This record gives sequence, C-alpha cells and structure tokens, in this order.
Amino acid sequence: MAAPDLRAELDSLLLQLLRDLEELEAKRAALNARVEEGWLSLSKARYAMGAKSVGPLQYAPRMDPQVCVCTSETQNGLQKFRVVRASAQTPEEVGPRETALRRRKGFTRTPEPEPSPVPQDPLNWFGILVPHSLQQAQASFREGEWTCSPGPNLDLLPTGST
Repeated sequence: MAAPDLRAELDSLLLQLLRDLEELEAKRAALNARVEEGWLSLSKARYAMGAKSVGPLQYAPRMDPQVCVCTSETQNGLQKFRVVRASAQTPEEVGPRETALRRRKGFTRTPEPEPSPVPQDPLNWFGILVPHSLQQAQASFREGEWTCSPGPNLDLLPTGST
C-alpha cells in the first residue's frame, strides 16, 4: 500500500517543480523585457545628450549600492533570497550647522565634507536636468531588480553538496 502513496507524493513534487519552473520562466521573461527597455532608453539618452555625456567618466568616484541581496537558510536546507533597498533618502541640510557666529583667526584649512551615509541618486552624476529617457532607463532597471527578486514563498537553491 506504500506504492500508491509514494506515487502520489512523487506526482505532487513533480507538479510543484513544474509550477516553480513556470514561475522562474515568467520572471526571466519579465526581467529580460525590463533590461531590454532600460538599454533602449539608455541609448536614447546617449543620443540626446551626446555619446560622451553618458558614460563611465560621469560615474561618481565612490559608489555605494542602493540595493542589496540578502540570503538566509531555512530549516529545510533551502536558501531564501531577499532584496533590501538602502535607507530612504533624506533631504540635504541647507544653511549653517551652528547658529552662533564664530571668530576666524587667519587662514584655516576647511575640513572636507564627510560622505553622507545615504546613497545619492545616480542621475545627479549626469547633471541636474537629465533627459526623460535617462530617467526611464533608471526606472526600467529598478523594475528589473524588483522583478528578479523572489517572492516570499519561493525557496530556490538547496544547500549541500551536489
């Protein structure tokens, strides 16, 4: 009597595998569409601003990631992935930091501004007024990063030796 139970369990596992593969294929197709749309918008921005205005020379000297992928292992030995966005941006402080005036004695070296812990918008690297196609490219790539993040119920990689 164990054979029918084993067959039913194997059938349910096979159906679950096929559902997971179908979901994976749908996510890959959505990711490819977002990335293709982003590259097309980026090429439109390069055409509008000039080939030398949108390129690696405009990148910030120190870049911080805006999105991180965190992994954790579940009790079944499967890995769960989670996409975490960096802390929300806060507006920059404008004006003096101290309210009182102070007397300056001769020339003193001004301290370099400390880097802010909040990542800045990468569109600012290309100027203040960037073309709409560059904003569309950024939005497409951001949608792609959220598209490829697994849902809360999708456990992906079994750990252990293969």
